[in-house]
Amino acid sequence: MAARTPSPPPAGRAGALEVEVAVVGSGAAGLYAALCAARAGARVALVSRSPLAASASYWAQGGVAAALAPEDSPALHAEDTLVAGRGASRPSAVEVLTTESADRVRDLEALGVRFDAEAAGGLALGLEGGHSRRRVAHAGGSATGRRITRCLSAHAATDERIEVLEETTVTALVVEDGRCAGLYAESTCSGAPAGEIEVRARGTVLATGGAAALWERTTNPSGAIGAGLSLALAAGAALADLELVQFHPTALVSDDGHDGFLLTEALRGEGAVLLNEAGERFVDELAPRDEVALAIEDELRARPAARVVLDMRTLDTTRFPNVVSALEQAGLDPAAAPVPVAPAAHYTMGGVATDLDGRSTLPGLLAVGECACTGLHGANRLASNSLAECFVFGRRAAEAALDEPPPRARSRPGFSQAGPTVVEPPTPATRRALWRFAGLERSEEGLLALAEDEHALARSVAAAALARGESRGAHRRRDRPDVDRALDGRHLVVRGDLAPTAERWE
Repeated sequence: MAARTPSPPPAGRAGALEVEVAVVGSGAAGLYAALCAARAGARVALVSRSPLAASASYWAQGGVAAALAPEDSPALHAEDTLVAGRGASRPSAVEVLTTESADRVRDLEALGVRFDAEAAGGLALGLEGGHSRRRVAHAGGSATGRRITRCLSAHAATDERIEVLEETTVTALVVEDGRCAGLYAESTCSGAPAGEIEVRARGTVLATGGAAALWERTTNPSGAIGAGLSLALAAGAALADLELVQFHPTALVSDDGHDGFLLTEALRGEGAVLLNEAGERFVDELAPRDEVALAIEDELRARPAARVVLDMRTLDTTRFPNVVSALEQAGLDPAAAPVPVAPAAHYTMGGVATDLDGRSTLPGLLAVGECACTGLHGANRLASNSLAECFVFGRRAAEAALDEPPPRARSRPGFSQAGPTVVEPPTPATRRALWRFAGLERSEEGLLALAEDEHALARSVAAAALARGESRGAHRRRDRPDVDRALDGRHLVVRGDLAPTAERWE
């Protein structure tokens, strides 16, 4: 990207707000993309449905995967990522992530993120499922998301080039002449002036997070319902890999409001073990997540009222303060007894289909983080590659957004509007249907029932899962138990209401 002359700070909020880059979402990906664009001299609007540092990234317990150890390399990191992806990962996206993630960790350190260090001063790298080396950088143990988003939020809030629109919901993308030219949004902040906010931009970057809260049992906050995917689909952009949903093996089982609380992979990396009803280990705790989740599910289905527990009694739990705090609130003491766990919807590998610079199929619209699909994760995300993805592709998307042409001069009141005025949350019936028919195991009969659901994204998930007539990674069909090698490296792409098409991405 060519160097640019620094621009003045963005104008105030009254009337149309004209910027060079609009970023939707204030999680790790959105914050970092906004900061990268601002550091390149751009005027940026950062639109956040919640207050800064209150996004889903804030609760992320995993770390940032990067080949930082002397005995590690990008090639080894890539090999582990491809193995976990079960033949469905896009090799070029894997190469980008594993080659660039170490530099992104160093940049985060330069911005003030303090990663955990060993006594000798080097980074204390963790081991997680599917990794052949210790390569996961944590900040504050299991509080990595909190530490990173707090740091990046502080930079964004004080950067004169970034106009932060907190408690503001995007209601539609703006499409003119076949391009995304910005967005419409409404303030949800009490006491704020009523009415629509109009933001015009060269590039609009969706960083709205995933859609795992569409499922009844989930580790995600309630707002993770695929808002960015819904906006992009309605505006004409393609989505991909919607059938590939990762179910985290170890989500807390509780009846008091803490059900679904994520018990981080790092616990197993440090020695926590899974035990069945007989008190026996039954799975390699550090196998890829799809294997561990299915093994737990098999144990739970083996007999009525069966349960699986995570035994952390040998761990130094002071390294995981937020985990201990949440368990104590649920009336559990992990130092005294194992805690009950079961799989829950955790991460959507699918999203807005993009190239390696975050560009969607709609010019002017980009996506990054969990709402995007570069093909990186394939059929099973390798642990802690998601935060690395936020930073690697967040920088790339920021640079690509600045290379977009400016929107044409506004010659009439209002923009052409494409997209829903409200992204509808799922009903309890939709969430139950997704868990029942598109959960850890699927069948044609159940997916056909889900295809009639009232929620557009649920229908798209069903269509993609029906089109992938095989079992691979996180996608398991009881009626199609084998891998179809014809689908190796293929991504199922959804465009509007058309049937998904299987595409090979170079």
